[in-house]
Amino acid sequence: MAKEVDGFNFEQRHGKARVRVGRVWRSKEGGRHFMVEWNVNISLLSNCIAAYVRDDNFDIVATDTMKNTVYVKAKECTEQLSAEEFAILLGKHFTSFYPQVFTAIVKVVEKPWERVTVNGQPHEHGFKLGSEKHTAEAIVQKSGVLQLTSGIEGLALLKTTKSGFEGFIRDKYTALPETRERMLATEVTACWRYSYESVSSIPQKPLYFNDRYLNVKKVLAETFFGHPEEGVYSASVQSTLFQMAKAVLSRFTDILSVQLKMPNIHFLPVNLSSKDNGNIVKFNDDVYLPTDEPHGSIEASLSRFWSKM
Repeated sequence: MAKEVDGFNFEQRHGKARVRVGRVWRSKEGGRHFMVEWNVNISLLSNCIAAYVRDDNFDIVATDTMKNTVYVKAKECTEQLSAEEFAILLGKHFTSFYPQVFTAIVKVVEKPWERVTVNGQPHEHGFKLGSEKHTAEAIVQKSGVLQLTSGIEGLALLKTTKSGFEGFIRDKYTALPETRERMLATEVTACWRYSYESVSSIPQKPLYFNDRYLNVKKVLAETFFGHPEEGVYSASVQSTLFQMAKAVLSRFTDILSVQLKMPNIHFLPVNLSSKDNGNIVKFNDDVYLPTDEPHGSIEASLSRFWSKM
């Protein structure tokens, strides 16, 4: 919210970034351990303009205090909770504990530690690092109004057929041939906003948002790949992206909007020839040159008509 200062509109916020915390919970019934590693970013909107214009720090919440609060609140969480729940918990704390703080923005990125399996049995306390990351952002106002977003970073997907690209604009700059047979690879970044508008309205089911995250990821992947045997044809990354976003909104009624970023990561056909030996390698949908740049950049958002995005 802008304030008038010396004849200008002035907006400010401050916070603490990249606060890393690990938390282990030990099962009361047996020896199984559960753990998370979170990277927490906090931004507070507060009435501390005096620090900027009058050298008066009286109303500033020190960023070191914010860092310490992350560890204290993690310690106080005696039961497992999701990244979304932890973000909301921190947001509630900062907006209720400090009178001058009217909005807290808390983003949590969860590192993908996964339980290992040894000899076909889940290990009680062993974990390995996976790939895609679970993200959560809670914007909490002092009144209890909530804006909650979850997401995925680094969901790498690839299929070796059932993809093409035809009928696009051709002009004097176009060299790309049309095809109905190519590999399709991408690294999905997704975020989706929930319909819950207050802290008090979120589901009380334990680890609800972890389950929702796993299910959204499953729907995205299944829509990308299609049936295990027949697959599904992709006419473009754009078409596949839309179908993935539509599937999420169709499946989950508490999600208002979804945004997807899907770079087209190219696997280029390899054809090698020489003047003396002719064709050394003739491409037959088999040998490719994997690349990561330059890549196509495709993104879009899909929302229900009543969503505020």
